[in-house]
Amino acid sequence: MSSIKHLVYAVIRFLREQSQMDTYTSDEQESLEVAIQCLETVFKISPEDTHLAVSQPLTELFTNSIHKNDILPLSNSVPEDVGKADQLKDEGNNHMKEENYAAAVDCYTQAIELDPNNAVYYCNRAAAQSKLSHYTDAIKDCEKAIAIDSKYSKAYGRMGLALTAMNKFEEAVTSYQKALDLDPENDSYKSNLKIAEQKLRETGTGLSFDMASLINNPAFISMAASLMQNPQVQQLMSGMMTNAIGGPAAGVGGLTDLSSLIQAGQQFAQQIQQQNPELIEQLRNHIRSRSFSSSTEEHS
Repeated sequence: MSSIKHLVYAVIRFLREQSQMDTYTSDEQESLEVAIQCLETVFKISPEDTHLAVSQPLTELFTNSIHKNDILPLSNSVPEDVGKADQLKDEGNNHMKEENYAAAVDCYTQAIELDPNNAVYYCNRAAAQSKLSHYTDAIKDCEKAIAIDSKYSKAYGRMGLALTAMNKFEEAVTSYQKALDLDPENDSYKSNLKIAEQKLRETGTGLSFDMASLINNPAFISMAASLMQNPQVQQLMSGMMTNAIGGPAAGVGGLTDLSSLIQAGQQFAQQIQQQNPELIEQLRNHIRSRSFSSSTEEHS
């Protein structure tokens, strides 16, 4: 029963930490409190039973357990291999500075093959994978780095970046919080945590689209300028303005005819699609790249 109480105490501690997060609604926080009270009652545990605390948080124990079998077996790397692996890591770092991310991934992979139990190599490869938009692979590398070194704050931080890019904001918040627990003075983690929390609050409200990033996007400005030179677009816009101020096509009292506006909007959308069909994806990538700060990150 003693080991069970240790486990339940760890679960209660986890639930209590979750209940203090701003990402949950008041009803959800209340549900967490009810769950905590039920567990404390059933297993006769109170917050004062600190002797039941384990050395690692439940999330760390869980992460280490599920990824233990994914880590390559302990190697018998000779000093020459370790030295070569470190050289490959340095080469990978140089490729990162030159924005040659595919080559960086290759160097870090070779380093891992020589010294598979070095968390830094996995974490650095995660950074390169993120630059290539291979976010799932980046997360896997971060998890492997954490399984090797559960106190590696940079791995949690880089996992947060990849999760944010995948719009998994709740998981990103958890990663950044863990990174800050390990490195409380890191301004990058603080900034990225605030961004992830804001994105999480905006989820489901329709407010996550960044209009400022859109209108400042050079591709959008160039496309808009080009479109405005198109005679068909000029005629379309002129007609819309005439309707809006009560011209011949306007309804009673100068109101714009709804069907005309819908038709005009459809024509305008078709013009955009014909002019630059790849713009939407470019804008998404641009906005995503501006949504969290990773460009100044240094590599180990």
